[in-house]
Amino acid sequence: MDEIRYKSIGIIHSEFTEKKNTPIQGVFAKDAKGEVEVFPQYIQGLKDIEGFSHLILIYHFHLSNGYSLISKPFLEDEQHGIFSIRHFNRPNPIGLSVVKLEKVKGNILEISEVDILDGTPLLDIKPFVSLFDNRDDAKNGWLSNPHLDMVRGESGKHRGD
Repeated sequence: MDEIRYKSIGIIHSEFTEKKNTPIQGVFAKDAKGEVEVFPQYIQGLKDIEGFSHLILIYHFHLSNGYSLISKPFLEDEQHGIFSIRHFNRPNPIGLSVVKLEKVKGNILEISEVDILDGTPLLDIKPFVSLFDNRDDAKNGWLSNPHLDMVRGESGKHRGD
């Protein structure tokens, strides 16, 4: 198979400069602010984006360094397969975050609920559409285990806590 290549369409800016200080999930970091800087040649693609409350950002884990197919997630004692966890060291270091869109200013999207490192290359933006993206019958796999109550209680923590 041919090599797959992507072009960055922008840069994600946040207050987080180290992995250890980045929230483990944006939904638990309501006050974490940031900006998405969309490169000038892609500005037209932002038309009508202001009508959405949340966005799905797809990005490159630029500080990823290799991967293991079995890994231990943050705040968990058990190891799991890489495709059943959200670790940043992956075979294809692609990240996905749902963020809240606060304001659009030209090519800058002001966002909150950010769990992304400053300077992260942006690959794509998609609107979060509750009609399509919510699933009433979704299962949470190993995250449903009762022993993870501690994780749920500490989910707002950072990776380095």
